[in-house]
Amino acid sequence: MKGRKPHRLTAKDDKIINIFTELGMPKNLAKTLLYISQVDECRSSEIEQGAKLRQPEVSVAMQELKKRGWIDKRDLKKEGKGRPIYIYKLTSSMENIVKSYEKEKLEEIEIIRKDINELKNLLEDR
Repeated sequence: MKGRKPHRLTAKDDKIINIFTELGMPKNLAKTLLYISQVDECRSSEIEQGAKLRQPEVSVAMQELKKRGWIDKRDLKKEGKGRPIYIYKLTSSMENIVKSYEKEKLEEIEIIRKDINELKNLLEDR
């Protein structure tokens, strides 16, 4: 893993990231997710370089991905002192992640639809 050149996101990846962001996903989260989906496993420093993100942006994205259950984190054993190094890996396929995200968005749409209908009904009854 040491000295390995990080993967770089492509123009097609940028289109996918843009669609995720248009659907409401934070751009840093979309970039991090897409990067991790294209490698077997990686360190956060590789994500920073490959997705052109800063360390705090990657850290926040990783917390959200972990909360959603989409990634797994393990310690990389190293000698000496210093900050621990973590290795990240996607735990779900991108197909399943998209299905999960679709379900979440459709639920949001249904809530909006109900709220609009309630608003219309309330305004008619005035």
